[in-house]
Amino acid sequence: MIGVITGFAVIAAIILVGWVIARIGLLGERADQVLSRLSFFVLTPALLLTVLAQSEPAVLFSTLVPVSMIAAVSCFVIASLVARLVWRRGVPETTIVALASGYVNANNIGLPIALYVLGDAALAAPVILVNLTIFAPIALAVLDASTSGTTSWARIALQPVRNPILIASALGLLIAALQIPVPEQVLEPFRLIGGAAVPVVLLLFGMSLHGARVLAPGSGRRDVLLATLLKSILMPVIAWAVGSFVFALGPEALFAVVVLAALPAAQHVFAWAHRFDRHVAMARDAVLLSTLFALPALIIIAAALSPDR
Repeated sequence: MIGVITGFAVIAAIILVGWVIARIGLLGERADQVLSRLSFFVLTPALLLTVLAQSEPAVLFSTLVPVSMIAAVSCFVIASLVARLVWRRGVPETTIVALASGYVNANNIGLPIALYVLGDAALAAPVILVNLTIFAPIALAVLDASTSGTTSWARIALQPVRNPILIASALGLLIAALQIPVPEQVLEPFRLIGGAAVPVVLLLFGMSLHGARVLAPGSGRRDVLLATLLKSILMPVIAWAVGSFVFALGPEALFAVVVLAALPAAQHVFAWAHRFDRHVAMARDAVLLSTLFALPALIIIAAALSPDR
């Protein structure tokens, strides 16, 4: 339980600093827009480049991957159908709702929890790589095409060469797959810059909470509740069911995949909503509530499924 509590305590502390920054007006009125652009165009691409360049592509074929993908895609589909067909949300808004329902925080919460709860930080790597190489590119392509005002096949096809996050992810995977030797002197600047990505996103998230009311009228309360329920309850249940009855995972692997599925929605969902100016309040509230609910969910999962219980 120490790993769960530690991971959440660190994140909460950084978010609180962001709230204080906004509360005292330290960075001015447009600071959130500047930090959002800095994160999207500079910090996050640098982080993804270094993480993927030093990763082992073979982890994508571990047993965690298909179970995690099935659980996430199931929540994506359910959220999209409800938001688009029932509530008639626009394409970008539907995309944000779907992301908040199944795109897990495998980096700044997943890594410490994988280390302290599961005993191996590398167990979070497959989920991180699936997020970065499959879910994020598709979501960003949809968001870019649906908010640009000029959607076309040519624009969609050119998306990878215009989006810094996709470019960095592809370059990092290429380096890892081909085992291209990159001198440490070349990687170190990117590593230092990328190291600021997670704290800046958390600070930005904390700043957004100042003066905000969770589930306030007009914030998309139905969308928030749907995404939170899917992310916090249904996704780990699906991971457990698929892992148990379809893949017949052993106790250790089943525990790992359910824990990873119970992670909250990633702060990057909020950052992308902010970047494309779509469903920002909804993304903020869904990330916040799923983070709050993740702690008791992980405690329950550990008590029920931990091989060491």
